[in-house]
Amino acid sequence: MARTGDAARGGRGRVTTGSDDHPALRLRAPLPGEAEALTTLCLRSKAYWGYDAAFMAACREELTLSEVNLSSGKVRIADLEGRAIGVAEISLEGEDGILEKLFVAPEAMGKGAGRLLLEWAVEACRGRGARRLVIDADPGAAAFYRRCGAVDAGQAPSESIPGRVLPRLVIDL
Repeated sequence: MARTGDAARGGRGRVTTGSDDHPALRLRAPLPGEAEALTTLCLRSKAYWGYDAAFMAACREELTLSEVNLSSGKVRIADLEGRAIGVAEISLEGEDGILEKLFVAPEAMGKGAGRLLLEWAVEACRGRGARRLVIDADPGAAAFYRRCGAVDAGQAPSESIPGRVLPRLVIDL
């Protein structure tokens, strides 16, 4: 489970976008039959940080998207010229929106997909009544969330690796 939380740059609950956004980049709902390809995208993105095969195997279940996930209305795809290059999934726990997943294909990093997906997560959680977005970030991705306005809010245990802790970040909505 990913967790996040505090005021984003540019105003309360507003995630800033960079000028490097690609003009052909758009968000869309997932399509039926995309679960396997999106799971592969999540695994490739996680592997970008140099994790070994044993670590990746331990994370596989947590990084898997099912057709049920995709049909929930809580998943969005970053699409660049007809190709899925990123995916985000949210959930709600009380007044907290939870960033369950946000992954971008390694070859697409830096094209604005992560920011666009995070903006969607902020707005989607706000629209569902959440007061903050909680992100339990991969240590390699924590700086990205901080650049987008998230603030540190402690640590959280990894759901995949016993004894591992993750930075917890938050964006107030």
